[in-house]
Amino acid sequence: MTKTIASCGLLLLSIAVMTMPGLGQGDKKPPASPPAKAECKLGSNTVTVDYSSPRMKGRKIYGGLVPTGEVWRAGANSATTFVTTTDLLVGGKSVPAGSYTLFAIPNNDKWTLIISKKTGEWGIPYPGDGDDLVRVDMAVSKLPAPVENFTIAFDPAGAGCTLRLDWETTRASVPVSAK
Repeated sequence: MTKTIASCGLLLLSIAVMTMPGLGQGDKKPPASPPAKAECKLGSNTVTVDYSSPRMKGRKIYGGLVPTGEVWRAGANSATTFVTTTDLLVGGKSVPAGSYTLFAIPNNDKWTLIISKKTGEWGIPYPGDGDDLVRVDMAVSKLPAPVENFTIAFDPAGAGCTLRLDWETTRASVPVSAK
């Protein structure tokens, strides 16, 4: 009798495990804010930005999900990293070769890009201006159509690149070049 009960219990447990959604069935949902990367080549040197790309999903972004006038992590999930293998000028300000974290302050007419010396943290909270390496003004322009996925990219520009952040109907940009 005990063997029968144990066998029935084992059978029920096996059935329960096999019917649980996602267990070994390949039901993985893509992340809500998948990882993304942007890269600028400056001769033999590279500037790389690694970030998580949130989606608009019908939400109001600037002045809604992302408050204007406040520090924002410029992405989702883990902090957005900015790694350069050469000394740079970002918006005319010096950034030595190294690893940093990016934050931004979005406003309607001008954004501020914050390059923080503190690395390795989650995207929030902002570590504070005591860890800022530089703050750089970014130009703001209106995109011709809404952008669903938050995007950080580099566009070649002369001897450098233009770093741009696109989302909703807003583009914030700043020049980046080797020093």
